[in-house]
Amino acid sequence: MSASRWAAAVERTWDAARLRRSRSGPPESFRIEAYLGHGGAQGVVVRGRVLDDPPPSEAVDGEGVGAAVLRTVRGFVTDELPGVPLRVIVGDATVETETDAEGYFLARLHPSADALSSPWTQGTIELAGSYRGLTEPHTTPVQVRVPAADARFGIISDVDDTILETGVQRVGQMLRQTFTGSALTRTPFPGAAALYRDLSATANPVFYVSSSPWNLHTFLLGFLRHRDFPLGPVLLRDLLGAGGGREPKHGRIHEILELHPDVRFVLIGDSGEKDPEVYADIVRSHPDRVLAVYIREVRLDPGDGRVERVSDAWDHEVPFVLAADSDAVRRHAGTLGLLG
Repeated sequence: MSASRWAAAVERTWDAARLRRSRSGPPESFRIEAYLGHGGAQGVVVRGRVLDDPPPSEAVDGEGVGAAVLRTVRGFVTDELPGVPLRVIVGDATVETETDAEGYFLARLHPSADALSSPWTQGTIELAGSYRGLTEPHTTPVQVRVPAADARFGIISDVDDTILETGVQRVGQMLRQTFTGSALTRTPFPGAAALYRDLSATANPVFYVSSSPWNLHTFLLGFLRHRDFPLGPVLLRDLLGAGGGREPKHGRIHEILELHPDVRFVLIGDSGEKDPEVYADIVRSHPDRVLAVYIREVRLDPGDGRVERVSDAWDHEVPFVLAADSDAVRRHAGTLGLLG
């Protein structure tokens, strides 16, 4: 069983047990979890989830494995709240939405450019009506990344095995690291944080796009902050949503391109899964929007030919670089003038 299917099975089992409990009373720990949004003059996208759970605990130095495991498990066995009416406000724009069956919501807004500030605009999310006896607004802040007009380019990066050592190809190792590690103990690839800081210099925005579940959003933000990566929206996926929850990475990248039409991008991923193929599709459909593609070599069998099938068929002017490490990316990016 793959790691994604395993995590989905855990969540489905918990949901089945949860739905057998009474849902008539007010939620005990109503909480709006806001994910980092992004946008600009073309519009803004805000995502989040509404739960009946206390806020997750923060990792602390020296804590035991048991505390880390318990925190991660609690992130998957959530008591999500469907059908919650919400009001989202960003700048001078307001929109109302409702959570889906898994408690997720997505709001698209169109504030005026003058109402947005860079690099971050703060908005609010609040309860828009009565819900199971709750009537107070329960307002939660949300941060929206707004690239500055003078940004030279943006960075779209995968997470697992691109900046975070995960071992996706070894399912047992990946599960062990995911559940026993914390934002303080998980290891980035050497030189990755410094490379991303240099690429993002002069206000270049970074977007992290991963196939990991939204359940890990808090952990990943903690990891980015602790390891001093430039902060940016972390776009994940719902394991149990429509179509099996397989929201394609293509869709999230196209969203970034559409909301930031004046920004060109550097794409960074790894050879462990489908990043080479996904990025090739993006370059094929938007050749004028991509400055370079960097793929970190992490395959257990570098001779399997998967990446080479992409690179051998590459017929674009956009550089496609299979890099052994962060230094190799740095050297090539330097020749293109991409480092701040």
